[in-house]
Amino acid sequence: MKRIFLWPPLILAILATQTSFSAEFIRWQAKEKRVDADIHTWSLPKVLGTITEATGWQVFVEPGVDQQISVKFNNLPPGEALKRLLGGLSYKVTPETNGLTLIHVFQTAPQNATQLVRAPVSATNKPSRQLIPNELIVTLKPGADIDKIARELGAKVTGRIDGLNTYRLTFSDEAAAGAGRDALTGNSQVAQIDNNYSMERPVVADTLGATGSATINLKPVATGAGSHLVVGLIDTPVQPLGGGMDQFILKALSAAGESNPDPNSPTHGTSMAETILRGISYMAEQNTSNVRILPVDVYGNNSSTTTYDVAYGIYLAINNGAMVINLSLGSDGNSSFLHSVITSGSQQGVLFFGAAGNTPVSTPTYPAAYPEVVAVTAGDKKGNIASYANYGSFVDAVAPGSTLVYFNGRSYYVSGTSASTAYASGMAAGLVDSSGKSLSAAASAITTTFAPKQTK
Repeated sequence: MKRIFLWPPLILAILATQTSFSAEFIRWQAKEKRVDADIHTWSLPKVLGTITEATGWQVFVEPGVDQQISVKFNNLPPGEALKRLLGGLSYKVTPETNGLTLIHVFQTAPQNATQLVRAPVSATNKPSRQLIPNELIVTLKPGADIDKIARELGAKVTGRIDGLNTYRLTFSDEAAAGAGRDALTGNSQVAQIDNNYSMERPVVADTLGATGSATINLKPVATGAGSHLVVGLIDTPVQPLGGGMDQFILKALSAAGESNPDPNSPTHGTSMAETILRGISYMAEQNTSNVRILPVDVYGNNSSTTTYDVAYGIYLAINNGAMVINLSLGSDGNSSFLHSVITSGSQQGVLFFGAAGNTPVSTPTYPAAYPEVVAVTAGDKKGNIASYANYGSFVDAVAPGSTLVYFNGRSYYVSGTSASTAYASGMAAGLVDSSGKSLSAAASAITTTFAPKQTK
């Protein structure tokens, strides 16, 4: 068996690649009215989102317009910088009387630029705790009738996990939710009341523009149903991987309804599935594995998910045989319901891996910060944490924060603690499969071998 304390050559190559990407930036100096930039093949949405965050402008883009931007310049005025950053696309600047500036980016005509660009969630603009103010998560005692209770409260039941007696209630507004909480607190049929928190949809991969593929040298062991070690991937939808890798992917489940991912680029879930397989392949003996990946979509077509949906996704994964859970997502919303589902799974022997977060602070990110979860941040093989990654006492392991993904004949670059988490869960599952070690022993090997240096 390959030894866990050696980092695989592909991971070392990716770490080397990451160095060239780590300095990418758009620096918008508003007071000086000067702009610097050094970016390599950023997508147009990423460029526009960064401009929105830096300037406070409202940026609208023509739907369907996209291209890859590669540019480097220093000390340009904003107008000239925009021309360079937009890669030849046209734009119109409209100052509003209220001080707001509108930018329309288009290929045909300004009036066709109707899609609002939203700034990325970052350390500086992330909504505090991302509380959904008009919702409650309610767990009832056996025999209680949620529909009757909801009618009495004037609420709608918008989510059901009957196996846990847990329900998502939506009220007309925050005040109604507060009144509902007060009424439920005195109800003897109620076991638990919790808030619901949103989690932003993870960012997608950046294309490198290169063609070709890097085949994962891994073949599935043909065994009967129910005999696999299953990794539950709680994420966005997973698309067909190609190259024989789809044999490792089980039939997907959904906690969030219908989803229609863009067939032209990999989803975050697809990127994480391939990264998990790379982690598995490193630990596999004779390039074979009995591990399978169970995709559980908790985003659907929505721009965000919630702690309720993530908990439901975990519940579905465990009920369908997952013994390793990959959570390449998170927020700072501390949900007692989500924690209780994870605690229950951990008591059943399930191993959890969670992303520590990409805002370089020591503030806990959930679900990674729960004690039952191995919290994974990004960094190098010496345990040094990447400049963009979360750190602190809740972090348990460091793994590469970037990966190369191959989709439909093109290569993509993915960075962040999401990738770190997928590597870690893949290696843990691969170690269990190839060595016969227990899940707890695999977790211990990961946290010991890839322990972080708390240098911040």
